[in-house]
Amino acid sequence: MIRVALVGQPNCGKSALFNSVAGYKAMVSNFPGTTIEYLSSQVLINGDRFDLIDLPGIYSLSSPESEELISRRYLLREHPDVIINIMDASVLSRSLELTLELLDLQIPMVVCLNMMDEAQKKGIQIDVDHLSQELEVPVIPTIAIRGSGVTELFKTTLDIAHSMSHGKIFSFSQDIEDVVSKIGSLAHEALVKNTGSSRRFLSLKFLEQDKEFEDQIFKSAPALMPALKKLRKEISDCRGKPADMAILSERHALAMNLFEHVAKVRPRKKRSVRIQIDKYILHPVLGYVLLAGILFGLFTLVFGFGKEVEAPLLAQFERWALYLNQHVEKGSLFSFIMNGLIQGFTGGIGIVLPYLIPFIIGLSLLEDIGYLPRAAFLMDAIMHRIGLHGKSVIPFVLSYGCNVPAIMAIRILEKPRDRYITAILATLIPCAARTTIIFAIIGFYLGPLYALSLYLFNILVIAVAGKILSMLMPEPSPGLVLEIPSYRLPTLSALCKKTWFRLREFIVIAWPLLIVGSLILSLLEYFKLSGFINDLLSPLISSVLGLPEAVGITLIFGILRKELTLVMLVQALGTSDFSVVMTHAQMLVFTVFSLFYVPCLATLGMLRSVIGTRGMVLTLIFTTGLAILIALFFRIVPVIF
Repeated sequence: MIRVALVGQPNCGKSALFNSVAGYKAMVSNFPGTTIEYLSSQVLINGDRFDLIDLPGIYSLSSPESEELISRRYLLREHPDVIINIMDASVLSRSLELTLELLDLQIPMVVCLNMMDEAQKKGIQIDVDHLSQELEVPVIPTIAIRGSGVTELFKTTLDIAHSMSHGKIFSFSQDIEDVVSKIGSLAHEALVKNTGSSRRFLSLKFLEQDKEFEDQIFKSAPALMPALKKLRKEISDCRGKPADMAILSERHALAMNLFEHVAKVRPRKKRSVRIQIDKYILHPVLGYVLLAGILFGLFTLVFGFGKEVEAPLLAQFERWALYLNQHVEKGSLFSFIMNGLIQGFTGGIGIVLPYLIPFIIGLSLLEDIGYLPRAAFLMDAIMHRIGLHGKSVIPFVLSYGCNVPAIMAIRILEKPRDRYITAILATLIPCAARTTIIFAIIGFYLGPLYALSLYLFNILVIAVAGKILSMLMPEPSPGLVLEIPSYRLPTLSALCKKTWFRLREFIVIAWPLLIVGSLILSLLEYFKLSGFINDLLSPLISSVLGLPEAVGITLIFGILRKELTLVMLVQALGTSDFSVVMTHAQMLVFTVFSLFYVPCLATLGMLRSVIGTRGMVLTLIFTTGLAILIALFFRIVPVIF
């Protein structure tokens, strides 16, 4: 089957192109041995079926960034049948630099000149036929978000895959080409084969001081290194700057020269609307006010909608549970199993989906419009103080409603390390269910000031934990280099496809865990193992935390759904007046432990999907250990609080 790889720079519309033909059928996979994801899908166009692979967005094949290295390895080792190079027509000169590198791979290629409407708005007129002649590859203009030109693009791609025709290789200055030729002649066939590249590409990467290629040369042909380094030094001495800078300068000059040949730029009479909007959106003071307002608006809409939908859904499930209890023998195994199933479906349909669906729609809107990169830019300085990326603020804010969509939002972070830390910290933020516990126990019995203090303390814990995790997982953080995309009006079809694609992940991965967990807990209750569990947890619950032994089982139910902790506490203690059986200090310890310990099953399912099983287990260990330490602190020093 023909394999087609989508390659392009970030924000070039690559994902929109992929979704326009793949949609909900896409599979999310990880590159072997990494946590870097890519999308793939089998696509059928005009009777021809092919595999479409959406590689991570890259600026260059020479960058040390993990996404660039992984994408390059895929192209060199997997050798796709054809590359679709997606270029943002509104920044054509910059996009051409990656195109020139891809041509050096000598893999059949088609250029997708995307966002032609944005180029026209900027006054850029591109001679598509002239560009195709210069590159010697087909160039298809598209507006992927509207589906314009997409069918023609893939028809042309399949034709090129069958013909196996290659594009033009652009030559550098004579002194560089001479050295490239000499290095190519020195490299033996086995060395070239090991790298999976051509002699020219191997030579250029060595001149660019690419560490991965240097290591491969040293491993395969160490005797060549002195001669190769001498040739590299020739360029440095001749140009008066390092060889890698000389190559980059030459490639940039070629791209600019090509742009000037195929495009004309006409000055706009009116000031760009984007500049006028960004004047306020990115303002050093007003920008934060608008950010807070937008996030508060998203938060209010999501949980306002969720609250309105949740109540009738839960009421309906309660009616079904009541009907079941009336028509099934009470206390039978069947009744416990059915109640477990109802609880599992209640958690998914009644608790999570009412909040998850509007959140995904809201996040997709902010993402497609182009606001998320601007929010990340504003928050980057603040988040860097705890060693995180500016985009981490989005999952943090969403966690106050539900951890499940917050963990899903972590996918907007590019680096695995940032995903790990943000995922762990997001689970520490009190979601709507844990907020219910805080208000019902601390707010009701100790007063609203204590409840507010607990929220402020939670923020302090997250900041300190983030700093500690950043120190344990050190990584250079040079600051945020971010391309701010143009504002775009999202289409309804693209919004629906993206919403379903993200929603499907919860339905397929997290929800089954919720149902299975509910069944297990029902069986524990049926076989009267709650007393055994309380005895098992007694050393922690009674001896360490100083709580009544009966609350142990409630914390187990809290793993299924956090609000069940409160519901089961009433059943376990035999009263809804907690002040009769618990002191204020015990209430505080219980609430703090419930706030920080193991996330709910739905969140665990999302954690496993986003950061892997190992990451999920590490999160469990970290949050449980932190919960014990903080609860023990509140038990020892209750007078302070």
